[in-house]
This record gives sequence, structure tokens and C-alpha cells, in this order.
Amino acid sequence: MPIDINYLREYKLSESHPLCGKPDIFREANAKRYLDPKAIDDVLAIDEEWRSASSDISTLRQKANEIQKNVIAPAKKAKLPCEEAVAEVKVLKEKIALLEKTIPLIEARRAKELRRVGNIVDAEVPFSKDEDNDSLVVNLNPLPENVSLPCRIADLQSPPPPTAPLQHDELLWRIDGYEPAKGVAVAGHRGYFLKNAGVMLNQALINYGIAFLRKREYEVLQPPYFMNKDVMAGIAQLDDFDEQLYKVSGKTDDPDGATEKYLIATSEQPICAYHKGDWLQPSELPKRYGGISTCFRKEAGSSGKDIRGIFRVHQFDKIEQFVVTEDDLEVSSAEQTRMKETAEEFYKSLGIDFRTIVLVSGELNDAAIKKYDLEGWFPGQNAYRELVSCSNCTDYQSRAMETRCGNKKEGQATASYCHFLNSTLCATGRGICCVLETHQTETGVKVPEVLIPFMGGIDFLPFVREKMEPSAGEKGAAKQKKSAPKKAKKAAAADVPPPAPKA
Repeated sequence: MPIDINYLREYKLSESHPLCGKPDIFREANAKRYLDPKAIDDVLAIDEEWRSASSDISTLRQKANEIQKNVIAPAKKAKLPCEEAVAEVKVLKEKIALLEKTIPLIEARRAKELRRVGNIVDAEVPFSKDEDNDSLVVNLNPLPENVSLPCRIADLQSPPPPTAPLQHDELLWRIDGYEPAKGVAVAGHRGYFLKNAGVMLNQALINYGIAFLRKREYEVLQPPYFMNKDVMAGIAQLDDFDEQLYKVSGKTDDPDGATEKYLIATSEQPICAYHKGDWLQPSELPKRYGGISTCFRKEAGSSGKDIRGIFRVHQFDKIEQFVVTEDDLEVSSAEQTRMKETAEEFYKSLGIDFRTIVLVSGELNDAAIKKYDLEGWFPGQNAYRELVSCSNCTDYQSRAMETRCGNKKEGQATASYCHFLNSTLCATGRGICCVLETHQTETGVKVPEVLIPFMGGIDFLPFVREKMEPSAGEKGAAKQKKSAPKKAKKAAAADVPPPAPKA
């Protein structure tokens, strides 16, 4: 269950827990996420049904026990007839058995409805759907003079950083860094081969990212690249299964899909389950992990976006921050700030200009109470693009994974679950794109100083190929665009009425 049912039960109001017995907080949170606030009432209606059935079972069981103790047992001891009492207990037990069969069904319905209830929303998060204007800018690198932060993107009175002539796809091609056409021929849409300089940059970013996190005392994990369906279902949102996740077939003789697995979209997913079923003591926390993995995403909702290059692809490598803290919002919020600052330091070290924003409420996933996005400046595209997403999911994911925090104390309203936080450090494909556009020159690309040791001492990647030829699709689109004015002129001429006959 993503949300503890006790958070929604008003009779569970408790001074020992900030959320227990406060359904209005979650009605407000659902409204801010542009989800249905009525979901909370639907959950409570099913919960009332569950409590009523549980109460009926308890009452019937108590009545059966009383008859057994006060009527049947004395009668048998005195060797007196008690057939009616025995028959009555039998009927009661049959009723109990029927009700007990309904309990799991009610619990399953309640659990399903609970997935419609999002986490709470942090007070700093702007209430809006418009991320392009209303997201809150909290940091700029470099920070211009006379700029006051935080402020809405739309209110930011600051000129963008300088632009540059070439975009990453052209740059990656000219340094002999990738083969898009051959990749498409092998793997289909958004397929690619990295080669030579592209491979070296990819591995340099991975190894620099590992060193960067190890220096900050993160444990490094390389997780499984696929997960069992039941484990993934406890972490991923339902729409992710359709829009993001690739299913891997298990056994051929598995009609129920019991052996189905899913390729990971981020190492956050398997690392969420790293402490599945564990009871962690506050003295062990925080636990900071650096996840290193290849990631696989369908990008089903991104048709037509970022077709060229490796900014948005189905397969890429990523270094991820993942942190487990105790169940204290003040502690996990401070950790989220620390993770954000770690990502900012990483991109500063690469010489990349960026802005950090607090994403609007309408763009949050169900688990995150607040999400920072670090958007790097892409000089060739003259735009800020997302490089990092940093989220505090509190106990939303840990409850599904049964990752407890400490032991439940007497008088405590509900069990304690650890808080989970995740943040990109570097998705290497996007990192390469931004490094290339930022450090391009007329003859090639300068390698950022911090990457040189991880590039075997190479500090410059010269252009070794001419401009990339447009694809067949691009040639067709260009031809169509070129012929459009002629077609319009011809169509307009056809609409002109013929001249009137001479008198």
C-alpha cells in the first residue's frame, strides 16, 4: 500500500504521528496533483465495509465461543443433550467462514483504490499544471547580478546564457562518436551505436560519476537490469507499465504470466527493493547509494520529440543517487537538499550552465512530495533541458517494500517506514549532449578538465567527419516544405474565376 490507511481514518488521529487521522491533507494533495479528491472518500467507503465485516466476524466468533463455553461444555460434562446449541454454533461458523472469504476481496479493492491517492505535497511546490511558466527557479549557474531567487520561470528577469552554432547530434557525428542509421537498422526507432569518442565520453562520465559519489561516501551498486513483475508493481505507477516499461517474457509454458519480468527504467526501481522486508534502525541511517545501470524506456508518450541524436532514446546508461533515511520529514527534506546540491556540484565541475527548479504540483508523480529538476543550458538548442530529477518520496515506496524504520513503540499510531529519496546524478546520453554543445569550438570539442583523466589524457576531440547527411525522412520533409508554396500558389490560381468574355 502506498498510503497507510490509518492516514485517512479520522478516528486514528494521534499526536504521535503528523499524518494519522487527517484525510483532508490527502484530499488537498490529490487536488494539487490534479487527481480526484473523491478517491479518499471511495477508499474510506470500502474501509468501512472492511471494518463492518471484521466486526461481524468478531461478534459471531465471540457468540460461538460463549455458546461453546457456557452451554455445550457444561452439557457435555453433565452428559446432557445439546444438539440445538451445537447446530447453532455450526451455523455461526458457516457465517464466519463466508465473511472471512470476503475480507481478502475487500482488502484487494481497498488496496486498488489506495493507489489513486497520491502522497502529500510539500508547501514549497507551486500549485499549477504549467511547468514552463510556474515552476519555481531556486538556483541559477552562473547567478547573474540583481536576480532575486526563488521566483517563477515566467518572472525571471535574466537573459539566457550564450548560444552556439551546432546541436549535439551534429557534434557527435563530426567527432565520429555515433552511428544513428546503423543503430536504427539493427534496433529500430531511436536505435544507435556509440563509437570511438562517443564510447569514451560515455565511460568517462560513468567512471567520473562513480568517483564523484565515492568521494562523498556513497556505496556503489550495479543492480539487476530486470525485475519480477510483483516487485516492479510495488514501485512503478500503473501508467508506467504502458508508457515506459519493457516486458521480458519468462517461460514459454506460463499462461498466467507468473514469471514475467520487466526491464528497469532506472536503477531507482531495483534499489527501492534492495532493502525489501528489512528493519533498519535509525542508527544505521542514512544509507546513501550510487546506482550504476543501463536503463530501458519505451518513451511511448514522446512520439516525434528529439528524433535526432541521443537525448531521448530507448537505452542509455545512468548514475543515480538513492538515499534511505529515517521516517522524519525534516531529516528527509534536508537530505533532498543535499542530493540536489550534489548534482549541482557535479554539473558545475563539468562547466555546464544550469538552472534548478521546483516542479509544479501537476507534474509530480504520485510518490514524490517535491521534485527538483536541474535543467542544463544547451547552447546549440538555445534552451534549458532536463538533466536531473531529484525527488523525496517519503514512505510511499518503502511501505510497498516493507522497509521498516526501528521498532513500533507502545502507543505509536502506526508502524514506521523509512523514507526513500532518488536523484539523477547523470544520464550519460544527455550528459554527453550537453557537454558537446557547451564545449564546442570551430574545429572540435574541448573535453572538460575533470573528464580528462577518465579519457586517457585526451583533452580535445577534433572534427573528423563532414556535416551529417539528412536522413531519407528529413529529405522528404524538406522537399515537401520546399514545394508547399508552389502548391499553395497553384491552388490559389485555381480558385480565381475566369475572365469575363469580351463584349
